[in-house]
Amino acid sequence: MRIDLLAGASYNPAVMPAPVPTILVFDSGLGGLTVFSEVLKVRPDARFVYAGDDAGFPYGRLSEAALTARVLSVMERLIGLYDPRLVVVACNTASTVVLPPLRERFSVPFVGTVPAIKPAALATRTGHVTVLATPGTVARDYTRDLVETYAGCCKVNLVGSRRLAAFAEAELSGAPVPDEELLAELRPCFVEGEDGRTDVVALGCTHYPLLLRRFQALAPWPVTWIDPAPAIARRVTQLIGPPVPGHEADEDEALAVFTSGAGITPAFREALRDKGLPLVTIEDMPLLQG
Repeated sequence: MRIDLLAGASYNPAVMPAPVPTILVFDSGLGGLTVFSEVLKVRPDARFVYAGDDAGFPYGRLSEAALTARVLSVMERLIGLYDPRLVVVACNTASTVVLPPLRERFSVPFVGTVPAIKPAALATRTGHVTVLATPGTVARDYTRDLVETYAGCCKVNLVGSRRLAAFAEAELSGAPVPDEELLAELRPCFVEGEDGRTDVVALGCTHYPLLLRRFQALAPWPVTWIDPAPAIARRVTQLIGPPVPGHEADEDEALAVFTSGAGITPAFREALRDKGLPLVTIEDMPLLQG
């Protein structure tokens, strides 16, 4: 069941002349908007579908088996509806668990999101790097393998925050949390000792750049913050090429789809419009507890 939330909104995925691609950007909620913004810069001609599985948010509470089943189910419907040329999985948690099953099930190319540990190791001058992510991403062998492979010469501080993703959602919905609560989540990222202090923080969840300005203001000292979104955008153009000359995107070529829509407020809708997503639709897919 689909419900248009904006009066007069319409979207017909069948009316899509080649060669302009449809790009699907997928996340558990709003964090993928940070990736969408970067991909939009490199392919402004594309037709975009931003899909937020807010009925399943947050993914960190799901077991790996439940997460895999959920993402495969939602993706099957989205691909059937919108027939994208490429899918960006703009979620670290989903990428570290579900990318192999997605690539096995569907023929469309997938671009995933993983913690930016290699760029963080290259950027540090003190050798003290923090990876700020969700508890699930921090705990996964995949993340620890990245640390061993690319940051073996660094002191890597893995910080798993249970609350920051929800704080980012609240920020975009017009209900920001107090500075004290945000700083409590941020403080473990900053480590100082006789041999130096943290000088690079890699943002290992796509929600976190939504809070970057506040992070910068609250940080106890300046650090380099690494957002993986620009690298993801570059990978998209590697796979499907640069913009199609002579084509300019129209407002009806960008759609936001949510699987619940329960938290959509006027401020939320306005934020989506400001980010280039004027149309909002619900593709009702409640999370079934097994």
